[in-house]
Amino acid sequence: MKRRNSIWMIILVVLMTISLIGCGTTQSNLENKEAPKPTDKVTIGFSISTLNNPFFVTLKEGAEKAATEAGAELLVVDARDNTAKQISDIEDLIQKKVSVILINPTDSAAVVSAVESANKANIPVITVDRASNGGTVVSHIASDNVKGGSMAADYILKTLGNKGNLVELQGIAGTSAARDRGQGFHNVVDGKDGVKVVASQPADFDRAKGLKVMENILQGNKDIKAVFAHNDEMALGALSAIQAAGKSDIMVVGFDATDDAVKAVKEGKMAATVAQKPDLIGKTSLETALKVANGEKVDSSIPVELELVTK
Repeated sequence: MKRRNSIWMIILVVLMTISLIGCGTTQSNLENKEAPKPTDKVTIGFSISTLNNPFFVTLKEGAEKAATEAGAELLVVDARDNTAKQISDIEDLIQKKVSVILINPTDSAAVVSAVESANKANIPVITVDRASNGGTVVSHIASDNVKGGSMAADYILKTLGNKGNLVELQGIAGTSAARDRGQGFHNVVDGKDGVKVVASQPADFDRAKGLKVMENILQGNKDIKAVFAHNDEMALGALSAIQAAGKSDIMVVGFDATDDAVKAVKEGKMAATVAQKPDLIGKTSLETALKVANGEKVDSSIPVELELVTK
């Protein structure tokens, strides 16, 4: 009987040992198993009007660099100058529940519905370079386009001695950039004795259209002294038309200071361009978005300095 009891005691000890080992192994596995870690990475959406323009490519790169340095995720979508696509792109960003949406509008009026959709989803909106005509926007980040247009006009009139026939190539109708640059230009030139704007036509911020529009203007106007284009792409297109027509005495002033335009200025082909510093606009936009995502208050308007680039 004693022997039998001893055997049962040994079996019981063995079973308890196995049980304890099993419990210890389970606990160890639970401790060693990596639990999912909550992420604090901020995701910013950025809808850009077009990446077929060097200015906006540089702007995007400035934002991307700032996002990488901050450890944030940046989702960039290209509207390709198509308003319907931009609205759809913004709706997609809303569905992805990004923290903040940066918008560079293709059309300041048409983008309002997309801004309002983001408002309803409680996603803060920041406009970049071009403003929205409606909806709630936390901050607008851009150069002072009115001031830039005036800088271009002042330079042209000073160079021409406050006299001569001028041409204005307008950007995309409905964009705040085109409206404001045109306003700044006309604030200076309108009403000046001896100064006349003989043509003011849209070329949609596009180089090929700038070329074509300028060709048509040259056919109808024989005594043009200067051209102000709302961006460098149109200015470079106009420059090609002027060179083809053998009118090297016509001065051309652009806006944006893209690499091609600055090169043309240095070579003496373009007279000047207003520098917006798109990389700084992109950087500032991303940094502002991160502040908003963190609940910080930001200014409703954040200007980025301008400068006139001449030879």
